[in-house]
Amino acid sequence: MYQLYYYPLNASMAPHFILEELNVEFELIKVDRKENAQKSKEYLALNPVGRIPTLVDNGAAIFESPAICIHLAESNQTANLIPAIGSPDRALFFQWLMYLTNTIQAELMIYFYPDRHTSAEGDKKSIVDAQEVRITEMFALLDKELTDRDYLVGDSVTACDFFLFMLAVWADEFKQPPLAFDNLARYLKRLAKRESVIRVCEKEGLSLADYE
Repeated sequence: MYQLYYYPLNASMAPHFILEELNVEFELIKVDRKENAQKSKEYLALNPVGRIPTLVDNGAAIFESPAICIHLAESNQTANLIPAIGSPDRALFFQWLMYLTNTIQAELMIYFYPDRHTSAEGDKKSIVDAQEVRITEMFALLDKELTDRDYLVGDSVTACDFFLFMLAVWADEFKQPPLAFDNLARYLKRLAKRESVIRVCEKEGLSLADYE
């Protein structure tokens, strides 16, 4: 049985979506960030970088959210959450997943933690403001990509879609949030109707009222 070490609305959300979508047996184990539990000796034994999430599969621990998403998709091929080897969509899958995690998620981390990127107290607001502009431009690119498309890659839901939904949730308080874009809003509202997304949001305490 899978074990997902998670914290609500954290980077564990995308793997959580996928586990629910797969309809497999799994255990959720909360790592209390408020108590800095991700830095505990017990957790560091599983994940030496001390970050959330971690997935344990048959005794083996895997960390980094996109790596967990890929592992789950590859280990459950019949769910079609990753294009098969030889599919023309496979390269696009990796392209977009890397863009989501290496670009958008990385920029969001600067937005949420500006103090890690300056030693001058007065710089923090400038960093946050600049990051919001940069990230909004990235969502605009995705909005254009989703013109006349229901999914980011191919004709069915993939791990990329769940990862993008997570990032969109994180940016929902922007001046121009993802739901302010026509194509992104249609896409996100469609995803929000999936039973897997509904179940995760119920467990993690996220209202989907804005996605109705």
